[in-house]
Amino acid sequence: MSAKPQVPAIEGWHTMDAKPHLLGTRCKSCGTYFFPKQHDFCKNPHCDSTDFDEVELSRTGNVWSYTNACYKPPEPFVAAEPFKPYCIAGVQLEKEQMVVLGQVVEGLNVDDLKVGMSMELVLEPLHETDEDIKVTWKWQPVAQ
Repeated sequence: MSAKPQVPAIEGWHTMDAKPHLLGTRCKSCGTYFFPKQHDFCKNPHCDSTDFDEVELSRTGNVWSYTNACYKPPEPFVAAEPFKPYCIAGVQLEKEQMVVLGQVVEGLNVDDLKVGMSMELVLEPLHETDEDIKVTWKWQPVAQ
């Protein structure tokens, strides 16, 4: 294991805890949740608020949909070389009931996923720089 520090690939999108959470916002007026964070105006068409609280979102939910990504994503995403296809899952968060898209942990493919499957948020290395290891959040099946 490298002695380099682990840092978020995108600052402010998730915690770096052993049990990480996505960081979102919640409208103070109507209670609508957002990820990524919303700061300018509430996107709920029935609300005109501009006041938000930063919140830790649920770290568990159920697969809403999934697919495979067989192409290298464009910049600014940094893909590992050589590029390997990976899975993406839309997970409906347990409390907020919103769907958040994200990569699935390495080693799983679409044959391993099912709609309704319980998932949890984890951290995995994305890539390494000269100074640190960039980590990102991914979805992993909850151990049964």
